[in-house]
Amino acid sequence: MKIALAAALVAIASPVLAWEAGTDGTLCTLTHAEPGVDVRLTFDPTIPLYTISVAGDGPWPVAPAFAMQFVGPRPNTITTDRHVLGPDRARLTVADRGFGNVLDGLAFNRSALARSGDRIVEMSLDTAAEAVEAFRNCGATPSV
Repeated sequence: MKIALAAALVAIASPVLAWEAGTDGTLCTLTHAEPGVDVRLTFDPTIPLYTISVAGDGPWPVAPAFAMQFVGPRPNTITTDRHVLGPDRARLTVADRGFGNVLDGLAFNRSALARSGDRIVEMSLDTAAEAVEAFRNCGATPSV
């Protein structure tokens, strides 16, 4: 009984590291935060346009490329030179009209590494699959 109570108290005190799908006005959102990383994806169905924004514990370097490496049963690495740094370089953002490979990487793997220059930010994908599915369905127009 004491062990069960101790485990319950630890679970209550521990931060929830879940991926969460939602909306922000007309934007569909997918967010995740854990120690050392904050991730936000958006989808604007009126354009359509996807974005992913990643922040870590420090500034991103000015570098020619950004990559997301997905580690797990369906590994993949996606690279781009179309990333943008925020004014203080704390947040790196990429926008594109298609994010299928990114969403698959998030849904079907264990972790992801966001890389730019010599900076690597790792994120857990343990709870991402269900939230990614909700994000994919957000903004979809049902067929009649």
